[in-house]
Amino acid sequence: METIRVDILNPKAKALLKDLANLDLIRIKKDKSENAFSEVLKKFRSKSDEAPSLEEITKEVEAVRKAWYEK
Repeated sequence: METIRVDILNPKAKALLKDLANLDLIRIKKDKSENAFSEVLKKFRSKSDEAPSLEEITKEVEAVRKAWYEK
């Protein structure tokens, strides 16, 4: 078995790949990088004593947005 990564540029190509998968000629797996962010969050949260509250997160987001708009 050989593994390759394919960047799909045209939606028709994705349909062709799905057809090949349906014929059991290839197997399509999701890229692990999609879950990388949630894995990082779990890692940080496991080391934290207490997760930030929704209010704390909102305040931080608003502060960052304010700094962006002031530039």
